[in-house]
Amino acid sequence: MAVTTEQIKALREETGAGVMDAKRALEEAGGDAARAREILREKGVAAAAKRADRETSNGVVESYIHAGGRIGVLVEINCETDFVANTDDFRSLARNIAMQIAAMNPAVVSPEDRTAVHEGSDEEVCLVKQPFIRDPGRTIGDLIHDAVAKTGENIRVRRFVRFELGR
Repeated sequence: MAVTTEQIKALREETGAGVMDAKRALEEAGGDAARAREILREKGVAAAAKRADRETSNGVVESYIHAGGRIGVLVEINCETDFVANTDDFRSLARNIAMQIAAMNPAVVSPEDRTAVHEGSDEEVCLVKQPFIRDPGRTIGDLIHDAVAKTGENIRVRRFVRFELGR
């Protein structure tokens, strides 16, 4: 099936994929945009796995204050270059993760960081396993993988701290 330039343009705007990647995904999906998004996502996850061992020495420290100043969060999110760290997409990811921490109060970043002290399921304790507060069908890990696929760089949450008045 031949895909149209409008379909390619729409898929690129939604996903941030390159022209040829969007075209190939649409062709593979037979013109089905939803399936093409899934194909791009799968390819992005595979690409993210290849990048997982790359050094992340740039990034941002994002702050978020919630509930009239009663809850505050600082989160460090790292990437490979300062170019990506200064993009609106990266800043938005950092902001969303800071809000997630304020709302859901995870104890650790990932399951590898758990100790015997941390009781509960991975979804309760580990940030990357938690359902995203704005889209419960996706996890924070999914958001990070999508950002890795879009930017072409390794991205990781290094650490965070959450303060709550009186605790």
